[in-house]
Amino acid sequence: MWLAHLWMGLLSCTVVFIMCVTGCLYAFKNQITDFSNRDKVYISSTRKIPRKPDQIKEELLRSNKELTSLLIPQQKNRSYVISYRENQLDWTGFYNQYTGELLGDADVGANRFFDVVLDIHRNLMMGNVGRQIVGVSVLIFCLLLISGLILWLPKKMKFLKQGLTVKLNAKFQRLNYDLHNTLGFYIFLLLFFISVTGLYVTYPWIKNGLIISLGGSPINAVSNEKNKENDAFGNLLEDMLQKQDEKKNLKNVKAASINKILELSNQYLPYDAVTSIEMPNKDNPRYVVIKTNTQNVLGMMLPDEITFDKTGEFKTKELFSDKPLNKQFTALAKPLHTGEIMGLPSIILYFIICLIGCSLPVTGLLIWWHRVKKLK
Repeated sequence: MWLAHLWMGLLSCTVVFIMCVTGCLYAFKNQITDFSNRDKVYISSTRKIPRKPDQIKEELLRSNKELTSLLIPQQKNRSYVISYRENQLDWTGFYNQYTGELLGDADVGANRFFDVVLDIHRNLMMGNVGRQIVGVSVLIFCLLLISGLILWLPKKMKFLKQGLTVKLNAKFQRLNYDLHNTLGFYIFLLLFFISVTGLYVTYPWIKNGLIISLGGSPINAVSNEKNKENDAFGNLLEDMLQKQDEKKNLKNVKAASINKILELSNQYLPYDAVTSIEMPNKDNPRYVVIKTNTQNVLGMMLPDEITFDKTGEFKTKELFSDKPLNKQFTALAKPLHTGEIMGLPSIILYFIICLIGCSLPVTGLLIWWHRVKKLK
């Protein structure tokens, strides 16, 4: 087992180190982007009451801008994010809801940096070849974690304390061994979970396996299910037909006010949260309201969606809690992998996990090198 652990470590250590370093960097993408745009993201005003969405819409229309979507943050000191169409072009930027000032779009400098970090993280900037190298290395790393756990297991209970503590006043070789052995044990579960969720987007067979284990159907069986009566595909088709009818029948009907839509959505989803609203358009004739629900034990950010037709009539409500487990996991695969699922606390936790993950290949190599020198 030790020999297998050694060779798997030597084969994957470089790529795993790169994955962990880029993961550490990418973990704080949103916070760093917000900081680089702090003059637009964070606002202060003596006016206590923000502009209503309908007032924002009217003010934009006066300057020939058509509001297409609006993101309303939960914190009062953060600006709105609005999307609008002007001269057949779509724009997105920050908006001061107290003064009515368009603050401009986000600085793309930070985004460009994180695009490079993400490209390295996904495929080492080598396209599909790099993607496969990363996939194989992470797969080996998963086996490495399991073999490491087996090697960690104490042969006798009296050695358990030794495996759970780091002897800080020991010699370098012993300290290095404890850091590798003990810290590896403590982060095993989360690091294994992060690795598996990363493989989820790389290998279809792993995606299939996870979906099936959570009660879903394999991807290649979805097409066969489309022919079943009263299935999800049938409901989707019916919904599409309804939208086509709405486009035709409500084409010249005056749209309900955004204020009214938000009031109705708060009746169906009665909690305070980050709220986004998308206006009816040529592709979708309905108002779409998404609220990020954090009213749960762990404070996870779970999206609930509600739709209304152009007149404000209720159409659909899709609660995250009502979805089957496999669809919940599919919807949250990315934030579960990146640590964004619970906001800053989980991001900090993931950062620490990735930081320790960076140290494992280094401490492992030092253990191997020390044994090689000892044999010589």
